[in-house]
Amino acid sequence: MIEAKIGDADREYFNGRIKTITTDSSVLVSSSRYLNHAPLRALIAQEMLRRNGPDMPNTAYIPEVAAILHELEDMPRIIELFEMEKARLPQFAKWLSERRLADFTIAELAHCEAGTLGAAIHDFMVNSGYQLDLFFQEVQVVNDFTFYLRQTALTHDIEHMVTGFGPNHGGEVALLTANMHAKARYFHPELSAFFSRIATYLKAKTIMKDGLHYPEAMVLNLEAEYRGAQQGRNWKYPLMLVDWRAYTDWQISDIRRELNITPVEEGLWLDSNRLCNEDDPNYGVPMLNAAE
Repeated sequence: MIEAKIGDADREYFNGRIKTITTDSSVLVSSSRYLNHAPLRALIAQEMLRRNGPDMPNTAYIPEVAAILHELEDMPRIIELFEMEKARLPQFAKWLSERRLADFTIAELAHCEAGTLGAAIHDFMVNSGYQLDLFFQEVQVVNDFTFYLRQTALTHDIEHMVTGFGPNHGGEVALLTANMHAKARYFHPELSAFFSRIATYLKAKTIMKDGLHYPEAMVLNLEAEYRGAQQGRNWKYPLMLVDWRAYTDWQISDIRRELNITPVEEGLWLDSNRLCNEDDPNYGVPMLNAAE
């Protein structure tokens, strides 16, 4: 027996203003270029509704969705917005003109003292098993737009280091949220939305899967979103605009003071992947207790 019955009164309230629009088209056609893209429809439906099974990691198909979203952009308008914001925002203009890629090597950071950003990056490259260069690896920097693509891919894990939001389920949600809030406060809304396009997809699919399949991860998701928004709205400017090469010999604590990265709580959500990644050896082991 299904007690959660949706009745005619409910449909009338929510759907009563729907209009039927006819077309001579023999295929699906919409005013949304995203809905018109059949592979994107299929991927988003799958990635928002599936479980994070051991046969398919949580990160599956991110490159494919990112490629489609970029394919659908109005690039002349995006370049126009770049030029408009360069004229308005000196920090943005400086970042783009200098093009100081954070393509660090292990050797150039070997001298960095303990507690510095350089030492943290060096440790990450030597011991984590991951690489800084995680996306748009084949893009050649030839203009402002390609620099933006390469640099923001290179600095994702550096942002984890300086914000304290670790590379785990809660930390990823918090960092996505912090960046979205900081960009929304700094850039023209249209350019901010472009800069957050892939982040919007990642947040949407994550909250949907957590809400459907992983209740404890959903509770943590909400906490991480709140903490990320709180910190990101305090940043001096979006961290995408930081020249990290200028800070490699700085203590991370001093960088946080300089860029107003606060509040910071180290060690949050360390084992939170086990709440929703079914290939985690401790998947399903609880972390939280319900409030009294």
